[in-house]
Amino acid sequence: MARLTTLVLTILMLLGSTMASAQEMALAVVAHPDVTTQHLTRDTTRAIFAMRQRTWPDGQAVRVFVLDNNHPVHARFAKEQLAVYPHQLQLAWDRMVFSGTGQAPNRVQDQQEMLERIATTPGALGYLEREYLDDRVQVISME
Repeated sequence: MARLTTLVLTILMLLGSTMASAQEMALAVVAHPDVTTQHLTRDTTRAIFAMRQRTWPDGQAVRVFVLDNNHPVHARFAKEQLAVYPHQLQLAWDRMVFSGTGQAPNRVQDQQEMLERIATTPGALGYLEREYLDDRVQVISME
């Protein structure tokens, strides 16, 4: 019985540390502090990142920032938060650019640049792992 209890406790500790590290790596949708919108639906967020919706709900222009398609954080964001694959976003952007009906989002090299650009660009929207967050940007909750 003591062995079983030890095994169960070991498994619970491992699960707890796995959940803690997953929480640390959680992604947040972030915006410039002057953005008045604090909540977005998944559909609205997807439309903004697909560059189909070009304004915030209050009418302010959105400036979208993304990491490169091959960046693991971009892939996680697209799949986990938007429920699309990165190549689907790229196809949507390419279609708009080549048809002349829109433009692609602004690309950044890394999360530090993402933080800097969102913090200094009015109307900006992007995503970051929680460890990169600071008080220069605001987290936008997704419903």
